[in-house]
Amino acid sequence: MKKLNVRAQKLDRLGSAIFSEVAGWKREAREQGLSVISLDIGSPDRPPEEELRGVLAAASLRSDTYRYPGTEGTLAFRETVAKWFKYRFGVELDPRSEILSLMGTQDGLAHLPLAIADPGDAALLPDPGYPVYGAGLAVAGVEAIPLPLLEENGYLPDFEAVPQAVWDRVKFMILNYPSNPLSATADLAFFEKAVHTARKHGVLLVHDNAYSEMAFDGFRPPSVLEVPGALDVAIEFHSLSKSYHLAGTRLGFAVGNREVLSSLRDLKNNIDFGVFLGAQEAGIAALELDMNAPKPISGLYERRRDVFVRALREQGWNVTSPQATMFLWARVPEGWSSRSFSQSLLAATGVASIPGNAFGAEGEGFVRLALVEEEEILAEAAKRVGEFVRGTDPWK
Repeated sequence: MKKLNVRAQKLDRLGSAIFSEVAGWKREAREQGLSVISLDIGSPDRPPEEELRGVLAAASLRSDTYRYPGTEGTLAFRETVAKWFKYRFGVELDPRSEILSLMGTQDGLAHLPLAIADPGDAALLPDPGYPVYGAGLAVAGVEAIPLPLLEENGYLPDFEAVPQAVWDRVKFMILNYPSNPLSATADLAFFEKAVHTARKHGVLLVHDNAYSEMAFDGFRPPSVLEVPGALDVAIEFHSLSKSYHLAGTRLGFAVGNREVLSSLRDLKNNIDFGVFLGAQEAGIAALELDMNAPKPISGLYERRRDVFVRALREQGWNVTSPQATMFLWARVPEGWSSRSFSQSLLAATGVASIPGNAFGAEGEGFVRLALVEEEEILAEAAKRVGEFVRGTDPWK
C-alpha cells in the first residue's frame, strides 16, 4: 500500500524556522520560572490611535462591510495611497494601475515570485535579509542568489561585485532600506545607482520599504520611485503594520511598474478576495491623519532606542545605535555563535532575541533585538544582559 505523503519537498527549502524555535525556548524559560522579555518578534506592542480603532469599529458594525472587497483594493483606498505618496515622496501614481492593496507586505513579497518568475529562474536576495524573501522563492521554485551586505560597506550591496553571468540569469533583485534585520539605511543616491543597475542588466528592482516611517535623528527614508524612470524597472512595498500599529489588520500596498502589479493582481485574483473593507477604511484614516495631523510613531521608537542603547553600553555591550526601524543589530561577544548566544541569553535571563544567522549566512555573529517593550522594560532587559555577560565574562 502506498504511504500517504502530505508534505511537499519545497517546504524543506523554506529555510530557518527560528521564530517558532525561539517561541519554544521562551516556553521552556517560563516553565523554569523566568519572566520573559520578548525582544524577538517585531510586533508592535501598542494599539493603533484611538481614532483609527474607532473607524475600524464603526466599519465592523455596518452590514455592507462584509462583502468580498476585491483583490486590488477599493478605489478610495488606492486614491488615498496616491495622495499620501505624493505628499510623502513627491511621486505621482495612477491609483487604477500603479497601486495594489495587500494583506501586509509579507503577502505581496511571498506571492511576487509566483506571479513574475518561473521555476528555474533566479533572483538576488539581500544577505542578511528578511526570511520571507527566500520563502517566496522556494515555493515558486526560483533560485535564490545571495547579495552579501557587509558591515564595512554600511550594509549596502556592491553591485559591481556581482558577476555578469549572475546578472544574465537573474530576473529580479530585492532590496530593503531601512533594513530588517540590519536597521541599515540608504539615501537617494544609492537608489539612483540601484535603478541604473537594474536598467543596465534588465532586471526588476523590488524594494521593501516597510519601515519608511520609522527613522530617527531627522532622517527621512526615500522611495526608490523618486528616481526618474524608476517606474520602468521597479516596484515598492509599503506596510501600515509598523507605522500605524495596524499589524493585526494585515494591510499594506505595492506601488510602481504597472505590468508587474498587473501580474501580481492576476495571481491574487485566483487566491484571495482582498483586504477586509474595514481594514482599508482604517488605512485611509491612518494615511489621512498622517497628512493632516501627523502623530509619527518614529518618536516612540527613537526614545526606546536611546534608552536601550545607552543601557546596554553601560552594561558593557557596545551596540550600534540604529538610524531607523524597530530593531538593534548587535554583534555577539567573541567566542559565541549567534545561536548559542541567543539561546543561552534566553535560558539564563529570559531576554529573547533572534540569532543573526536566521537571516542568512552573513548574519552569523550577530543577534537582532526588537524595541517592542516600554522603556523601563528595555532597561530591565539591558540589566539582565549585563548580569549574564559578566557571569560568563565574554567581553574580555
